[in-house]
Amino acid sequence: MTRYGYFLSCEEFAPRDLLEQARMAEQAGFTALAVSDHYHPWIDEQGESPFVWSVIGALSQVTSLPVTTLVTCPTVRIHPAVNAQAAATAAAMLEGGFRFGIGTGEALNEHITGQAWPDAPVRMQMLEEAVQVIRKVFTGEQVTHRGPHYTVENARLYTRPDEPPPLYVSGFGPLAAATAGRVGDGFVTMKPDADLVASFRRGGGGDKPAVGGLKVCWDTDRDRAIDTVHRLWATEQLPGELNQILPTPEHFQQARTLVDRDTVAAAGTFGDDPDEHLAAVRAYAEADFDEVYVGQVGPDQRQFFDAYRTKVLPALQTAA
Repeated sequence: MTRYGYFLSCEEFAPRDLLEQARMAEQAGFTALAVSDHYHPWIDEQGESPFVWSVIGALSQVTSLPVTTLVTCPTVRIHPAVNAQAAATAAAMLEGGFRFGIGTGEALNEHITGQAWPDAPVRMQMLEEAVQVIRKVFTGEQVTHRGPHYTVENARLYTRPDEPPPLYVSGFGPLAAATAGRVGDGFVTMKPDADLVASFRRGGGGDKPAVGGLKVCWDTDRDRAIDTVHRLWATEQLPGELNQILPTPEHFQQARTLVDRDTVAAAGTFGDDPDEHLAAVRAYAEADFDEVYVGQVGPDQRQFFDAYRTKVLPALQTAA
């Protein structure tokens, strides 16, 4: 049965707003939370980017829902051994209810340390080695590791949960999906693509969780909803590898001019028709996803949660 969770956007909301959204999500009937991990927002107008590990610590005190990062890049900005410590502490505070979603990342967040941003194949190699390091550190044994990308000396993790958090690996193509099946405990992708899920399962994923997410804009005025998403999240429709290689919010602001309003309107879910929202969310269940996280774009969060509590989530649960 598919689990329906709420997606907390660190790019768009301040920490206290995210905590309030988490409370409302639990009250509305969502059964899990996901949270993004960024150093920068995509564009300045989104306006926020808190440190995700601080947010997760606070979430552990205001909600009983499990939390998944969607996703952290554990390769450049923060060393994998330190990411392992952060994830283990999050899992301990959430009493085992933490899942560590990881991926190869974007230059937007990772280039800030001054290191060159590698090509995609190298980024995948770095991610695979980071997974090895993180799993070693999760054991609680003293770890020394010398690999092509990372060195660890005498690292031992003292604060650990009873069980290490699972690693959910992000991917957007068949090769990445198969890699997630081979090295991860789950798979993350953002479109309801049944073929990608099949590649993950054939690559070793089996019955491990497949996790997806989407943004919607619930609003009584559909045109206003489209305008809101076009203003704040047009970057999601950028072509090719631009999302992975552009280094600053200013570059994304320039690139977003490539995405017109009609493109955004054709790709999203807008307005206050419950059937449209149901169809968008159900598409993930139909594509064999185990979890799907819905994020509301814009300031009117309460209207969204009221609508999903009374109209959308009950219908999803009935169908299940």
